Amino acid sequence: MQTSREFSGLDRKERMRLESKGLPLRPPEERVQDFDDVVLPLDAERAMYEASRCLHCPDAAPCMKACPAHNDISLAMSLIERGEFLEAAKVYRLTSSMPEICGRVCPHEQLCQGGCVRGKKGDPVLTGMLEAFVADYQRATVGYKSEVPYPTGKKVAIVGAGPAGLACAEQLVQRGHWVTIFDAKPAPGGLLTYGIPNFKLPKDVVTAWWNDLQEAGVSFVGNTYIGRTKSINDLFHEGFEAVFVGVGAGVDAPMSVPGEDLPGVHKATEFLIRANVNPDLLPAHIHPLLPAEGIAHPELGHKLVVIGAGDTASDCLRTALRLGVAEVTCLYRRTEAEMPGGKKDRELARAEGATYQLLTQPVRFIPNQQGRLAEVECIRMEMGESDAKGRRRPVPVKGSNFIVQADSAVLALGYYPDPIIGATTPGLKTHKWGLIITDPETGATSRMGVFVGGDVVTGPDLVVTAMVAGRKAANTIDAYLY
Repeated sequence: MQTSREFSGLDRKERMRLESKGLPLRPPEERVQDFDDVVLPLDAERAMYEASRCLHCPDAAPCMKACPAHNDISLAMSLIERGEFLEAAKVYRLTSSMPEICGRVCPHEQLCQGGCVRGKKGDPVLTGMLEAFVADYQRATVGYKSEVPYPTGKKVAIVGAGPAGLACAEQLVQRGHWVTIFDAKPAPGGLLTYGIPNFKLPKDVVTAWWNDLQEAGVSFVGNTYIGRTKSINDLFHEGFEAVFVGVGAGVDAPMSVPGEDLPGVHKATEFLIRANVNPDLLPAHIHPLLPAEGIAHPELGHKLVVIGAGDTASDCLRTALRLGVAEVTCLYRRTEAEMPGGKKDRELARAEGATYQLLTQPVRFIPNQQGRLAEVECIRMEMGESDAKGRRRPVPVKGSNFIVQADSAVLALGYYPDPIIGATTPGLKTHKWGLIITDPETGATSRMGVFVGGDVVTGPDLVVTAMVAGRKAANTIDAYLY
């Protein structure tokens, strides 16, 4: 094994000559057969080699500026290069509540790796992979526990057990406050448990992270839909002195075309939940969607289309392939250049067998004689003038309608916030579609004692941005309690 000394004396020119060995992946033909992690575990030698490619740009390094958490990536790379993995993990945990998760699910090519200057002439340093590696190494070798001071006696309720709520809870419990998380789902995690597939984020990683919070004293109350089961006001009446709302934006956007309600047309959220979540953790009204062998899946059929091109669409494409669907196709109304999802996930989906049909807009879902989806009527699109944001508009090509055969369709068109919190909380100001108005630096809202962060403020965004919002709000809540 190469030692840290062989790396520590490298100058920038020598580092530039070190080529990346790439992300270690299981072969597509193997990984598509199950829902296990597609990334192979790193060993120490490979981690040290990859970190040694870092040029250690002057502060603040572009990778650090591109990271929403502003992790000190250059320092972490220096430590990893020398084999000081535990010290590197501590660097990440100074600014991130969940490095083992962000290191896996962030669109690194758009963030830290996208900012890496090495990307201008070759491959960037695989910073995300190394972040997850040192966090996993820490947990496997010495474990990780939040340091909990003497209890303050202050009680905080958190509504929503996703990235924003969990990060807020982690910060508050480290300040000695009593924290209870309420969520509509049976188990904590939010989209970490009920949205992101296991092949991208193994559930045991989420479970281990949640166990840390439990051991630190955080309580969880599931199957509790705040706004229906009880209100924000009820939480204050129960003795909570502050409330953080991090419920995300989990309402699937409708397509509003004929036939959208046909059997065989699925919303992305429920599709992913049914396919990727342990049956023991499913809400009572949802039954699992199990993998099948043979030419046609008994529920999904032989041909499935996914409409949309974000990260959720990629997750749905790859999930359908693992369920045994023979032909899986993405339908998208723009070109690949306009796709909002991460390039890495699209490349993985293609390698696993998914195909893409671009400049294609579905306009109608057509049933068979049994009333189930059989065809999707589409129209060709072409790219027109740019809109106010500089994004070119897709324009229908007159008379270009055509039919795509499909036994099932999944709508992955984006998400809206659930407006119920705003509607049932007097004094809480909202705006478009029910997003809650807040100070982005503090998480404070128009309602005294109520703080908010994550997608319910910004609309659909990243795990890391929600995590950062939860941490910021925790700082404000801690000051508010005194």
